[in-house]
Amino acid sequence: MPLRTILNDILTQIPGGLGAILIDWEGEAVEQVSRMDDFQLKVLGAHCGIILENLRRAAQRLDGGEIEELVIRARHQSVLVVPVTTEYFLVLTLGEEVPAARARAVARAHGARLLFEVS
Repeated sequence: MPLRTILNDILTQIPGGLGAILIDWEGEAVEQVSRMDDFQLKVLGAHCGIILENLRRAAQRLDGGEIEELVIRARHQSVLVVPVTTEYFLVLTLGEEVPAARARAVARAHGARLLFEVS
């Protein structure tokens, strides 16, 4: 199944979701679906990759294990970052009214599909 279909399914199941993008370990967009500016979503995804990598290194130094997810909350939107593998991660951009728990549940429900496509 194409990645775009999976990302569209994820975004459709999150009312108020603004964007879903799969990023590789180099910060490059692999595929995306958005209800926001595509370029802004790509830039956000790349920056989330930098943050995720820094947190991974910090967690390793502290013997904290693997990062399972990262939630960044701002006044008008939130971002959920979910590693799919060590080389790929999903970034969901959410409107302010979207509970991160809802987005997390949807991301986990589609995790196996994403993993199958990138493996």
